Amino acid sequence: MAEDSFQEKTEPASDRKREEAKRKGKIARSVELNSAFVLMFGLLIMYFGGGALVNGLATIARTAFMESGTLPVTMDSLHHLVSSGMVSVGMLLAPIILGIMIVGLSAAYVQVGFVYSPEVLKPSFAKLNPVNGIQKILVSRRSLMELAKSLLKVFVVGLVSYSALESVMMETPTLVDSDPSSFLGFLGEAAFGLGMKSGLAFLVLAVGDFFFQRFEHERDLRMSKEEVKEETKSTEGDPMVKSRVRSIQRRIAYRRMMQDVPKADVVVTNPTHLAVALRYDAEEMNAPTVVAKGADLVALKIREIAEANKVPIVEDRPLAQALYRSVEIGQEVPEKLFQAVAQLLAYIYRLRQMSNSYAMN
Repeated sequence: MAEDSFQEKTEPASDRKREEAKRKGKIARSVELNSAFVLMFGLLIMYFGGGALVNGLATIARTAFMESGTLPVTMDSLHHLVSSGMVSVGMLLAPIILGIMIVGLSAAYVQVGFVYSPEVLKPSFAKLNPVNGIQKILVSRRSLMELAKSLLKVFVVGLVSYSALESVMMETPTLVDSDPSSFLGFLGEAAFGLGMKSGLAFLVLAVGDFFFQRFEHERDLRMSKEEVKEETKSTEGDPMVKSRVRSIQRRIAYRRMMQDVPKADVVVTNPTHLAVALRYDAEEMNAPTVVAKGADLVALKIREIAEANKVPIVEDRPLAQALYRSVEIGQEVPEKLFQAVAQLLAYIYRLRQMSNSYAMN
């Protein structure tokens, strides 16, 4: 068993292992992608609704200052003033917070769907072991990749932000003679442009991180050939046992088939390679049924049983081949073979009637 742990994991993960990983909360999810969508949504809200938000906050502040001049200075009045102000601010910010929450949850749902994993919430003393934590930070391949990703994010976002800020700084000398409203408008536009460029760069990196997380997840789920073999054995049973069961089932089916040969009305042969036994009971069956069939030694055994039980044997190579290929044991003859089988059975019934009439005479 010690050697199995060092086997190279080259096989894709089975459905069972994927379900087990999902149950344990091991999913391919990029936290950066959620953060990027939330950041972009927040910037858009501030750009299109920033004016209304500022006006709303100003109205709340104006109302609070006006009420503070008329209310008596008591603990109750102070509590009422603060609580009413907090409620007003909460109602103003509630749609924004709710929208950000919806965006974050939607980004997570698009990545992995709905995953309920109570095992993640279970306490684990292994997580509290400082040695394990240090090993994950200093030795783990994933920790090194996370460090490389963080450095890349800082470099790319910093480069884009510097480029955007440099273009803004080049326009600032033109604001020397501008009025305060124009200056504030310029600052708002510049801040939004800087935020959008940085956010888009972060979003591109987050999309790349999402595919990286998918790749790492698939890599972690890979199985060795021995693991695949053991899982197959545990889910489907030991191949040796299954082979033994199939062998027993074949023998039982063979004995049952041979027991039905004496009940057949006719056996159609190839003449030596194939044999198909047919039975028809108008009261019980809608069409003639194949009760036994076989090739080579099985066909020879069917003919021997038929001869011993005086079941008519008729050589008809095309019909025998068609029945052997297209009809399984216990199935009715298909419609395309009705006419040929009906003619054969009519011939057998005529022979049987003639034999009975000769016996009576």
